[in-house]
Amino acid sequence: MTDKKNIVILGAAESGVGAALLAQAKGHTVFVSDRGAIQPDYKQQLTQAGIEFEESQHTLERILQADEVIKSPGIPEKAPVIQALREKNIPIISEIEFAGRYTKAKCICITGTNGKTTTTLLTYHLLKEAGLSVGLAGNVGYSLAEQVIEDKFDYYVVELSSFQLDDTHEFQPWIAILLNITPDHLDRYGYSLESYAQAKLRITRNLDSSGAFIYNADDEVTNKYFQSAFLQTRQLPFSLHHRHDVHLAGYYVAEDLLCTNLAPGLAEDGVELSTANSPLIGQHNRQNTLAAVLAARVAGLEISQIEAALATFQNADHRLQLVGEVNGARYINDSKATNVEAAWYALDGIHQPIVWIAGGTDKGNDYSSLLNLAERRVKALICLGVDNAKLRASFDDLVPHVEETQSMADAVARATAHAAPGDVVLLSPCCASFDLFKNYEDRGRQFAAAVQALHQNGPTQA
Repeated sequence: MTDKKNIVILGAAESGVGAALLAQAKGHTVFVSDRGAIQPDYKQQLTQAGIEFEESQHTLERILQADEVIKSPGIPEKAPVIQALREKNIPIISEIEFAGRYTKAKCICITGTNGKTTTTLLTYHLLKEAGLSVGLAGNVGYSLAEQVIEDKFDYYVVELSSFQLDDTHEFQPWIAILLNITPDHLDRYGYSLESYAQAKLRITRNLDSSGAFIYNADDEVTNKYFQSAFLQTRQLPFSLHHRHDVHLAGYYVAEDLLCTNLAPGLAEDGVELSTANSPLIGQHNRQNTLAAVLAARVAGLEISQIEAALATFQNADHRLQLVGEVNGARYINDSKATNVEAAWYALDGIHQPIVWIAGGTDKGNDYSSLLNLAERRVKALICLGVDNAKLRASFDDLVPHVEETQSMADAVARATAHAAPGDVVLLSPCCASFDLFKNYEDRGRQFAAAVQALHQNGPTQA
């Protein structure tokens, strides 16, 4: 790509600033426009690079002079500035599309409604621990475009949201992973599940015979909309079970033993791999692990390398994160579980008796899907919120012990009083954090700090 263009970038956060820096490095004329205020650190990066920008407005006259526009994933199609660009037939692309033009590295791209970040971080960890030259990019908070300026990696592991996929056209992943599709963000897709599914499936459109498509054979929506016959690439479906109706590339033969077969339907024998030393918890993480392991196998990793790296993986903070053990009870921080579905994964994934800390700002929650799990697994519920009436109404009759508090230190102390050796104290709030905490990170940090204090001072008897 030698032709120099007038490039306008809409949105000046991580992806926009990264795209601006890459565009400038490649000799294009660059103008950045953000409808809101630009964060100081991003503003400083643009100023230092001598890139022209505006904030708190979109000057249409200037934007419509663009040869090409790179837009932030957060800007919806119906935004007036996008409509104006469409009327003039000015090409609109994503940062990922732009970055892809300037790298020969192999991209392992991961999408899905749930589990993207964990799978991305795990895949990156497996490759890095095996000594591969690998970068981490995309929706995990690192701009692919900015890394492509130096382009020092042989591989990139890239988390992609459907919004990032929307404006990709020529971008070519080497391996594409689709974890699942459940209704989410439907307001951006005309309230059509099919449109949302097709956005996710864009990840497959440029795959070729040198690559692979790893997908969840157990996911109903994927199966409904995925036209496997038209794909010119290796297809590697995975399942939690050894199904015989699909030629599986990966499945579990026991709780912590999986089998991979990179030539499904051709080779009879797969290779077994133990996940016994993985710190990840729950059924959804067994799926995430399968996807990451398959990607690592396609990248040429040995079973022994993968097993060793699984044991040293640390997930993103506040996602089913083990933060301590006191008197034989494990303390798990799942503060990012701000909705019922996320809390369901936590309660479903833990098979020991649970002392559950939940509550916060209720976003119209329907707790009915949790009732059965709570009745079977939760021995005590500590409600941590300003208003716990709805939680109590749902669980008072099912859980043997329910009490309320409005302080994290107190919640942890009370939970500890009910926890026996072998139990799990689980912070999985089901709710937003804004009644008592700044955000879910603040809530999770306070939980971890209270657990650390127990380590130092020893638990008090309540």
